[in-house]
Amino acid sequence: MLALYKIVELGDKILKEKARPVPKITPNILKLLNNMSETMYKNGGAGLAAPQVGVSKRVIVVDAGEGLVELINPEILSYSGREIDTEGCLSIPGIVGDVPRAYYVKVKGLDRSGQECVFGAEGLFARVLQHEIDHLDGVLYIDRATNIRKLKQKEV
Repeated sequence: MLALYKIVELGDKILKEKARPVPKITPNILKLLNNMSETMYKNGGAGLAAPQVGVSKRVIVVDAGEGLVELINPEILSYSGREIDTEGCLSIPGIVGDVPRAYYVKVKGLDRSGQECVFGAEGLFARVLQHEIDHLDGVLYIDRATNIRKLKQKEV
């Protein structure tokens, strides 16, 4: 049975803390991954980091339109290019801003079976990965954004 998590919003101190590494993949970590992806999809997000559901662990889920990617202890190995685009966040509802990000990132992490995976991502997929990995370091997109504004319907 999957459970939906309540999304932690701006003002909760966990969003500004560095999340703890996951030393071992346990049934609780697998349950966390399952429930995080369900929560992300139900809320219309492209990604979700464990601190956004009140859990200080280095775990993210991402689906930028290419299918679900689950990463434990993710890190960015390299990046290149630069583009500015509009971002929002499930933890900061109703607000968007323009955020500079790398166009391409090479990322390393563990999958749910504990296997290390290394892959490259570009465009929106790379942007979402950077946004979620930032959450694990207590960095919010508004810390990097310019032109922060209320969300207009056409920007959804």
